[in-house]
Amino acid sequence: AMAPGKKITARIKRTLPVRGPQAPTLSELMRWYCLNTNTHGCRRIVVSRGRLRRFIWILLTLSAVGLILWQCAELLLNYYSASVSVTVQFQKLPFPAVTICNMNPYKYSSMKDYLSELDKETKKALETFYGFSEGKSKVRRSVDEWNSTGSEFFKQIPLLKFEDFSRTVIDLHSGQKRKIEGSVFHKDSSIVNSGDSNDIIGFQLCDANNSSECALYTFSSGVNAIQEWYKLHYMNIMAQIPLETKEKSSYSADDLLLTCFFDGLSCDKRHFTRFHHPLHGNCYTFNSGENGTILSTSTGGSEYGLQVVLYIDEADYNPFLVTSTGAKIIVHDQNEYPFIEDIGTEIETAAATSIGMHFTRSRKLSKPYSDCTETGADIPVENLYNKSYSLQICLHSCFQKAMVDSCGCAQYAQPLPAGAEYCNYKKNPNWMYCYYRLHEKFVKEQLGCQQICKDACSFKEWALTTSIAQWPSTVSEDWMLRVLSWDKGQKLNKKLNKTDLANLMVFYKDLNERFISENPANTLVILLSNFGGQLGLWMSCSVVCVIEIVEVFFIDSLSIVMRRQWQKAKKWWNDRKRERSGKLPQAGNLERQGHDNPVCIDEDLPTFNTALRLPLPQDSPLPRTPPPNYSTLRLETAFTEQLPDTLEAGQR
Repeated sequence: AMAPGKKITARIKRTLPVRGPQAPTLSELMRWYCLNTNTHGCRRIVVSRGRLRRFIWILLTLSAVGLILWQCAELLLNYYSASVSVTVQFQKLPFPAVTICNMNPYKYSSMKDYLSELDKETKKALETFYGFSEGKSKVRRSVDEWNSTGSEFFKQIPLLKFEDFSRTVIDLHSGQKRKIEGSVFHKDSSIVNSGDSNDIIGFQLCDANNSSECALYTFSSGVNAIQEWYKLHYMNIMAQIPLETKEKSSYSADDLLLTCFFDGLSCDKRHFTRFHHPLHGNCYTFNSGENGTILSTSTGGSEYGLQVVLYIDEADYNPFLVTSTGAKIIVHDQNEYPFIEDIGTEIETAAATSIGMHFTRSRKLSKPYSDCTETGADIPVENLYNKSYSLQICLHSCFQKAMVDSCGCAQYAQPLPAGAEYCNYKKNPNWMYCYYRLHEKFVKEQLGCQQICKDACSFKEWALTTSIAQWPSTVSEDWMLRVLSWDKGQKLNKKLNKTDLANLMVFYKDLNERFISENPANTLVILLSNFGGQLGLWMSCSVVCVIEIVEVFFIDSLSIVMRRQWQKAKKWWNDRKRERSGKLPQAGNLERQGHDNPVCIDEDLPTFNTALRLPLPQDSPLPRTPPPNYSTLRLETAFTEQLPDTLEAGQR
């Protein structure tokens, strides 16, 4: 037999609807949540009377929820934002590395034998196209004579002059007109903009494996066309010359440097480190730090920086390769590679060039704040320069790797990858066409290098301010040139000309070090505080409300859905078993299934209010109020006899 308390509890569970998280349906769960939650808008939706008022509260509640979601999304998006701070310090600064190169990479007198055939072809182009002649000894040769002495490669890629806007050109070697065959997939925009078709000069590159696939490069200026064509063949020739021969044919430190001062003290070639650049020959870096010592300066101003006088030797310049006279310098960190061809500053001859510097260190936050790299180790590109990572190093290395993979050889202007060799027309006759096609893809960002390479998170920068003055002055020109000629007389064997000299000064304008850094604009504490402010402002909600929402709308709702699905599956299985056995369900079982709730497992005793809500048995009469017992209204004394003191008082 069941205890009386348990009987009452079981009867309540079978009769009363279940509320709260144990509600049988989602609608009852939502109603229970709205009546019991601390978010006032949800409760007003349920208790409000009238459709208009309920609709207004629904609209206000949904608007508040939307504003919360919008504001919280903005907070999340701005969580990884950074604030920039600038710090300026006055202190002793390390002096940067200063790399100096002559604009002419090699002495023309030393390289003349290697470039003789190329120079002949260039002079012939000038005679053919422009009527240029150097004298009777340089008369134009016959076609047969040029064909017998000229290189076979010059015949394959000659200079072309366009007769009109069609594909009719004049060939340099044959001097005859011919039609350009093959599809032209590249044209310079100057063809459209040029007013005179006679000014259009170019050259054609074709695929050695498919002669119908050609590229036509045209230039509206004959100077640009001849220089580009000359450099193309020049790189072919230089790639075949040993490095030792090229270093000897370039300028030595004694050739380039006439005088040197740093921080008011004399310096010499021992303070410079030589490195060979493919396009600029021997270059010299002051304060390279290779010996472990980096010079510094404690005073700003031109007198306390680097002062050098450079000997340019304009007379020994290559007339077709270089059209300007002077030197190129670049200011960089000791661990950075000097990209002179990209960001070098040109120094003019017969002038004093003053370069004032401002030093700035920058530090950016890496992921997830910005897409930068700390050391470049996460970039899938091999560093070919053996220097600290930079965006330029990554781009050049990426292109060189693509060049080796696509063309089978390396481009001459960049370092060699392991196991590769520089391109030349003898071993790689198709490399020019391949290089131009690949470079076009690189410029159009189709190689993927711009997508792979990232900026460095930390870098140093020297902002340069350049000023130029005439040097030497007219009154001091005579004695200064005489002294400099005397100092270098044993090596030069001639009097110096001011157009062969360049005066360079590199110095700090001030000793203020600017440090630009990024700091996180938000922290986790600030983010949580902002979330709490938004929830409290729009929904009068707290963290407990958020936990309640997660419990009701995700856990309880999912459990209700899963329970309903389980009941349906169980009912389907029971019906299938009955169909197989041929038995009908008993009425008692159906009634018990309709009243029992297996979720209600608590054993708490019923309260008085819940007990009153129990239904009465159908066969029992309704209870009536019993008639009053009038005998209870009679007054009876509480004591059988009276105390003596009260009796005496009553007699009085």
